[in-house]
Amino acid sequence: MLEVQHLTTSENDFWSRLNHLLAWDTLSDESVTQTVREILQNVRRNGDTALLDYTRQFDRRQVQDAQELMISDASLQNALNNLDKTQRQALEQAAERIRNYHERQKQASWQYTEADGTMLGQQITPLSKVGLYVPGGKAAYPSSLLMNAIPAKVAEVDEIIMVVPAPDNVLNDMVLAAAAIAGVDKVFSVGGAQAIAALAYGTATVPKVDKIVGPGNIYVATAKSMVFGTVGIDMIAGPSEILVICDGQTNPDWIAMDLFSQAEHDEDARAILISPDAGFLGTVQHSMNRLIGKMPRAEIISTSLTNKGALIQVKDLDEAIEVANFIAPEHLELSIENPQAYVSKVRHAGAIFMGRYTAEALGDYCAGPNHVLPTSRTARFSSPLGVYDFQKRSSLIMCTEQGAHTLGQTASILAYGEGLHAHAQSAEYRIKGE
Repeated sequence: MLEVQHLTTSENDFWSRLNHLLAWDTLSDESVTQTVREILQNVRRNGDTALLDYTRQFDRRQVQDAQELMISDASLQNALNNLDKTQRQALEQAAERIRNYHERQKQASWQYTEADGTMLGQQITPLSKVGLYVPGGKAAYPSSLLMNAIPAKVAEVDEIIMVVPAPDNVLNDMVLAAAAIAGVDKVFSVGGAQAIAALAYGTATVPKVDKIVGPGNIYVATAKSMVFGTVGIDMIAGPSEILVICDGQTNPDWIAMDLFSQAEHDEDARAILISPDAGFLGTVQHSMNRLIGKMPRAEIISTSLTNKGALIQVKDLDEAIEVANFIAPEHLELSIENPQAYVSKVRHAGAIFMGRYTAEALGDYCAGPNHVLPTSRTARFSSPLGVYDFQKRSSLIMCTEQGAHTLGQTASILAYGEGLHAHAQSAEYRIKGE
């Protein structure tokens, strides 16, 4: 029987208990940190030689030459051609929807001209090279590959370099097929912190990139945090989260399964239900107990819900939104009668799923919006991955003689005020009559 904790906002210790529930330490332990640091340094110094050593050690592959780490375009296409028809169709449909959604995110350059002829603006350019980390072996996520690669393609990134581990020489055909569908440019069968190091620093075989995106285990996440600054990264993701707000009128089995859908990711995943209807919370608890035995990942779900899950009673839907904004969840379901009336009150959420028929799982695979979302309350200041993460902005400034005269006077006053005389005189040289 599942033991999911019940919280009530009317209790005096509610907010302290909620804070305790939400606590998540994103820092690696010292042993992981030290191991990753050594791997990064080794790959930076020794390049392909270190990559091959780690591939033999961690992935149990007898590779002798770095060229063996390269996966050809023909291999990707063969994986796509040989894929089960229904799987291929699902991947292609998902890719099309993801592409259509992200096409609307493209930013355009702009400029305007002031009365004296001074032109100001912003130029948008894509990143040159992006590295995409894709988990391999048993943890194979072709949907995540599509979510990371397609926005980069829409942004017109010059080259996408994908890395994927192949433990015991095992590669997932759906992942390779997804790479072909998304148009990934180069693929290397290398994983772990060593793959992040290769992307960040470059080797004779693996190109150095400008930004690294994609999920991975604690060693990958730690490596990404350590190379940030040398390259850009998407985010340091915590465990998956779902928060469901329900008015008590949705089928309780649906809500139970929505909570399961995130709890099955891992034992640290967080699944929370908020409702003003205490009886409904009890009904969902009953549904979970009845359905859990049918789940292949029942043990993981049970651990997640017992340690990180909660059923929260609030006085009304407005208070439910208040609690949700504090939690700032990765996924928020508004399983209520009129979600449009409440969605504008949501300030902090990675993705908002509106209405009784909108399961969060649809967003994970094929709805269209990106499933790479801020976790661990970072939705307070972060956004979903998108095309804008693969574009840069450069400011444009072009002065006419008159513009230089006008702005130069203002700039020189401010520069002298800061004690920067060269700044002031650089501006003054362009002032008419000087």
